[in-house]
Amino acid sequence: MARTGFCDSKPLLDLHMKADERRAPLRSWYACGTIDRWQPVEVEESRMVPVKMEPDRRWERRLSAQTNESIIMGFNEDSLTDTTADGCVEESMFLYPQLQGFHSLQALVPSLLRHEVETALEKLDLIWDRTFAWDMFLDMMKTQAINTLPNADLPRHFTDATRSVLVDWLIQVHEMMHFQEETLYLAINLLNRSLRVIKVTTVNLQLLGMVCVFLAAKKEECLLPEVSGLCYLMDHTYTKHQLLRMERKVLLALKFDLSYCPPLHFLLLLASIARCSAKVVWMGRYLLELSLLESQCVVFLPLQLAGSVLCLSRQILQEPLTPEGEAAWCLASSVHVGSETALLRIMHTLAGAAAKAHTRETCATFIKFSSPETMYVSLHPGLKNIAALLGVCT
Repeated sequence: MARTGFCDSKPLLDLHMKADERRAPLRSWYACGTIDRWQPVEVEESRMVPVKMEPDRRWERRLSAQTNESIIMGFNEDSLTDTTADGCVEESMFLYPQLQGFHSLQALVPSLLRHEVETALEKLDLIWDRTFAWDMFLDMMKTQAINTLPNADLPRHFTDATRSVLVDWLIQVHEMMHFQEETLYLAINLLNRSLRVIKVTTVNLQLLGMVCVFLAAKKEECLLPEVSGLCYLMDHTYTKHQLLRMERKVLLALKFDLSYCPPLHFLLLLASIARCSAKVVWMGRYLLELSLLESQCVVFLPLQLAGSVLCLSRQILQEPLTPEGEAAWCLASSVHVGSETALLRIMHTLAGAAAKAHTRETCATFIKFSSPETMYVSLHPGLKNIAALLGVCT
């Protein structure tokens, strides 16, 4: 039987079995952590030329069609509504809608926001040269939808419960290898995309997950584990040849496109602009990682996920705001993050996941964020009352 409990001769999932019986501890693995690094991105002038997009991508079309100063602002009359697929009109959602009524203040927001974005990216060490900060942010806003999935449908033999067990196991592998957080989000994104273009049997799901982590590490990390070490973590259930063959299969199916802008970057950016406390940021990270376990969250844009978890975190913690903090939150809220319906749907999903996290068998994230380093955010008493959590989302 595999040490991970994932490739046992028994059925992959047995929900009646205890967690410690179904999923044995992973083997120890030591790897050196690396520093965060981002290459400056230079945006060509041609990217600012208006382009024709699909009718159902109205928000994305607006981002591409406007000037540099207003590209992320929702102040135009045609940007205050979104049209859904069934023809219904939804109100656009801003994190702080009170700003919309003050036109004199709105005129100052683009330049103020640009300065705060540049400062935040520099403070977060996401750039090396502040000269490219704004161009990099515009590129993040435009490209975030490239590899977002159109629906949450899974292969017929691959259920939500099976996916949750696999993702939970990958979170354990990621934590054991001391990889960067971006590696985890990219790995799950590659897994979600691969499941829709590759025919894979249940027996090879663990192999596919490990390959996605390996590919994500190749893109995000400086130091990589040996292939034999990855096989060791899977108790040699698969050979090195099988792992490399699956890697080649995934790369060909994805056409070597490993690009992805994780919601974590938008969360840290918005939190920095809004002057959020460290506990709000850790709570947001916890809720954002819980979203990886929820298959219905794969259809949302990274910015929508980030905005939703930040709002939910502030509602859960109920920290009093100073006048400076209120003004900073108002500025961060000027970023258009989608319709109110979409944000409330995300908040309801994550509120339910957070309320049940301590009772689920897929509890790697809950344990991970119950340590002193993460300020015990997963143990916050406000997370255990699902009725109260859903109440703050209405």
